[in-house]
Amino acid sequence: MKDEIVITRKKPRGESSYRVFSVRLKKDTISQLDKIAFEKNRSRNEIINILLDYMVDEYKNEL
Repeated sequence: MKDEIVITRKKPRGESSYRVFSVRLKKDTISQLDKIAFEKNRSRNEIINILLDYMVDEYKNEL
């Protein structure tokens, strides 16, 4: 007999370490992000997070 399936409750929004906010970007920047996302088979959101994480770390290293 198979193990029993356990379905846990989905966490309400806001309980993850992520937050949602809006930002304005130039059309050209969005196009470049979309191109990178397509080439790397990632979402635009993932690419933005990767790039921001990298730049924040670089900035901290310059302090």
